[in-house]
Amino acid sequence: MQSANMFLKKIVRSSVLSFAAQHGMKKDLFPLSRTLSLSLCLKQDNLCSPSEKLDLDAWKKVMKSGLQGEVSETVSERKEPDTLAAAREMLEMWRLAGKSVPENITEEQLKTFMECTSKSAQKKYLKYLHLKELHKKNDKRKMEEKRERRLEAQEQASETGVTKKNSFICLWANCMDKVCNWRAAQSMVFGQPLVFDMSFEKDMSVREVANTVRQIVLSESTNRRSIDPFHIHFCNFKDDSLYHKEFIKHYREAWGKLLITVTDQCYTEVFPKDKLIYLTADSPRVMKTFDHNKIYIVGSMVDRNIKTGVSLARAKRLGLETAALPLEKYLLWNTGAKNLTLDQMMHILLTLKDTGDWQKALEFVPKRKYRGFVNKPVHELKKTLSLINTLKLGKRQEEVRKQFAMNYSEKQTQK
Repeated sequence: MQSANMFLKKIVRSSVLSFAAQHGMKKDLFPLSRTLSLSLCLKQDNLCSPSEKLDLDAWKKVMKSGLQGEVSETVSERKEPDTLAAAREMLEMWRLAGKSVPENITEEQLKTFMECTSKSAQKKYLKYLHLKELHKKNDKRKMEEKRERRLEAQEQASETGVTKKNSFICLWANCMDKVCNWRAAQSMVFGQPLVFDMSFEKDMSVREVANTVRQIVLSESTNRRSIDPFHIHFCNFKDDSLYHKEFIKHYREAWGKLLITVTDQCYTEVFPKDKLIYLTADSPRVMKTFDHNKIYIVGSMVDRNIKTGVSLARAKRLGLETAALPLEKYLLWNTGAKNLTLDQMMHILLTLKDTGDWQKALEFVPKRKYRGFVNKPVHELKKTLSLINTLKLGKRQEEVRKQFAMNYSEKQTQK
């Protein structure tokens, strides 16, 4: 029996260690082979009778299949970090070569870079990260310069005795923040709801989602500082989404302290359908007055490619009423899309809620998009413009006829 055990140990070591040496795992698998050989020998000593024969070929196949499974698992675990390290080295080479590549890149950004389908998409994504990093550096530099100027101003003020005024301004700002927070808390109980539809993440790129979140942050601060704020609802909001990550970047620890309602439910499950109005520029129905009993929905989307009809199609699918702002009725609109940013929409809705005056509300539309306000109704202006055009065309036709008759008579006399 001892000679059989020694023979079995030699087979185990030769088979396992040869396989480990081929894959560079000799040190890791040596104790494993030793324990396996000892355990098998003990089992054979306890269970096998002297008359039974040991099937060594079957045992070798079992051992090799088990080791191949373990090695494949370890190779698959090591493969992903190796590819990430190779991609990181390649990006470092590109950066040293003078291409627009960020200096610091996270693992998530590296994975998204590797998931890009084409080289042009990879270059665009790297350029976006590079510009974003430059903007962050510039902002940091400006903040440091501002801090230095503030410290210098404080030193000068301490010499001249203006510190009392600065302390009063700080106290006033803290009091105003408390008042704004109190109004926002009251709006959560008594205020009119305003819904932001957060279901457009699939229709946007990473950059467009970041711009959308930036505009929503501006909208929330504008709403909080208003006299009668809305009760903001983020509907269809999912945890660990791009929206969520961007909000945490902006708010950090204050994200859980915002006086808003965040839910993963659809607005049709939270509010009755007959009170919902979806505001979209593609709607055929024009909004005439602001209704304080309705709940307005704004699509949380920044569309640089101008995919028309996305929010309108969603509203029709849910069977909701839609409305568009009366821009052509009050503004002499230039050529271009009638899409506004989310913070501009917030300014317009708050002004309409407080005053009900369209002219005051539409002052928040960018000046580059229109030539001025309309003094007369639009249908009268169209009539006058069509009349002027017909008169011009009529005059032109008479002049052409006279010129043609003169030329024709001259040709006849020459013949």
